[in-house]
Amino acid sequence: MPQIICENASLGYDGKPIVTDLSFTVNAGDYLCIVGENGSGKSTLMKTILNLTAPLAGAIRMEGLRPTEIGYLPQQTQVQRDFPASVQEIVRSGFQGQCGLRPFYTREEKAVAARNLERLGLGGFERRCYRELSGGQQQRVLLARALCAAGRLLLMDEPFTGLDPTVTNELYDVVDKLNHEQGVTVIMVTH
Repeated sequence: MPQIICENASLGYDGKPIVTDLSFTVNAGDYLCIVGENGSGKSTLMKTILNLTAPLAGAIRMEGLRPTEIGYLPQQTQVQRDFPASVQEIVRSGFQGQCGLRPFYTREEKAVAARNLERLGLGGFERRCYRELSGGQQQRVLLARALCAAGRLLLMDEPFTGLDPTVTNELYDVVDKLNHEQGVTVIMVTH
């Protein structure tokens, strides 16, 4: 069953296309890896799928997906690396799109956040300050946050850049299990 349908899309900024006549379909449960050189439009495609930017032409449609079912792990910036919040606060914030007007996280949401931290080897880090963690630990925290948001679709933009091979393989295993065991559709951008 299709979740994302891209039809003759042209993507770019300020009216200048980076990618033209792009067409594809992503079905539920697919694991798609987008590979390309810097500047080839990979991140622009992710932002367009997320409806953060509009296609210059054509269309990208979500079929049967609500925004609250999509987890997103963007490229990490220096500003994000220095964010002054606890690990627990960041991971739980993955549920904010599902909270609506409810000002607190439910017991189940807190439990899922804790399980995601455990799954990524960060049990016991809940009260640690995010900006005091290593780059690999920070990326695990952001992946745990995206997993809290990802009910049916996980989008990742160069999620493992700068991580050592051991950590990278561990995180690939987590994402692979999420895809194969829970049926979450994965779209990942990499070099």
